Amino acid sequence: MNPGWTEDRVGALKKLWLEGQSASQIAKALGGGVTRNAVIGKVHRLGLSGRAAPSQPARTTFRPARPRAAAPAAPVQAPSAPRRIEAVAPRPVAAASQTPTPAAAPELPGTATVLTLGAHMCKWPIGDPSTSDFSFCGRRASEGVYCVEHARVAYQPQVRKSAGKDASSDLARSLRRYI
Repeated sequence: MNPGWTEDRVGALKKLWLEGQSASQIAKALGGGVTRNAVIGKVHRLGLSGRAAPSQPARTTFRPARPRAAAPAAPVQAPSAPRRIEAVAPRPVAAASQTPTPAAAPELPGTATVLTLGAHMCKWPIGDPSTSDFSFCGRRASEGVYCVEHARVAYQPQVRKSAGKDASSDLARSLRRYI
C-alpha cells in the first residue's frame, strides 16, 4: 500500500524520527494508511540513521551483589539436608599416577542464585533446594560447568575392571544385545 508521502508527511516523519520516536509510534501519528514498515522503508531511503535519543529503553546492567564479610559473632548454620559432596568418597588411584591434591575447601554458602548465575560460574548446588538459603557455588567455572574443586567430585576417573571372568561375561552380555 502506498501511503502517499507528501512534503508534510516527510517533514513530520523526519521530526518524529529525530525526536527518538519508534517506527510504530510514527506510523500511528501520521495515520492515513502509514504502516510501521512504510516508515522504516522511508527512513532508510531518506538516509535518516542518526537519532537524538534511542527508541529502545535503556538497559540496566546487572551486577551481582558482592559477598559481605562475615561478622565474627555470626554462627555458621549447618545445612538442613546432607549434600552430595559429603556422600561421595574419593576412589583409590594407583600410587604412580597419584598427585598431591589440596585439601578440600569447606562448603560455604554459595554466592550465586538462579537469577545471578552466569555462563562462566560454577553451577554446583549448595543446600536444600526447598529452603530459602539454597544457592550455587558461583566461583569461576574452569572445567565444564564446575569450578576446580567441584569438578574433582563430579568427574571421577573411570575404574578399570581386572581382565578375567568379569570382563568376558561383560563382553558376552553386551554382545547379546546386538544378536
